[in-house]
Amino acid sequence: MALRGGETLTLDTLGLQFAVLAVPGHTSGHIAYYGHGTLFCGDTLFSGGCGRLFEGTPAEMLHSLDRLASLPGDTRVCCAHEYTASNLSFAVAVEPDNEAARSRQAEVALLRAAGRSTLPSTLRAERTFNPFLRVREPTVRRAAETRIGAPLADPAAVFAAIRKWKDGFRG
Repeated sequence: MALRGGETLTLDTLGLQFAVLAVPGHTSGHIAYYGHGTLFCGDTLFSGGCGRLFEGTPAEMLHSLDRLASLPGDTRVCCAHEYTASNLSFAVAVEPDNEAARSRQAEVALLRAAGRSTLPSTLRAERTFNPFLRVREPTVRRAAETRIGAPLADPAAVFAAIRKWKDGFRG
């Protein structure tokens, strides 16, 4: 059964219901599930990053990320992949003076060295270090403008610049 944004997923055996959220950007039909203080966001949002744009536009992905970021701060973020360490390397490249990103990067290094997962994260934490949720921050905007060597018109353009930067990042 295919689901779409605006519908509800009911897991009868567990007695749980989740709101289905349309989050285009990674793909045009990408969806996420939200309920019980937990967000299952697939490849839209990662800890410290976001998914590549295969079918969507930067504006669509930014809108989807903004929608997810507007959920309560204590929401647990359960993403599809464990990319946290590499995403935080990029986050620190974008905002070298972001203490939240540096602190989380050190914590993640210890967790991974011990063979432990870095997930789930929380939206409250992600808002402090995930550059894709911080495109309106002057530090992120300046980094993007410096990277491309030109002023950027709006948050979607900032998002597009840092997503392109991340696509080729080898940090």
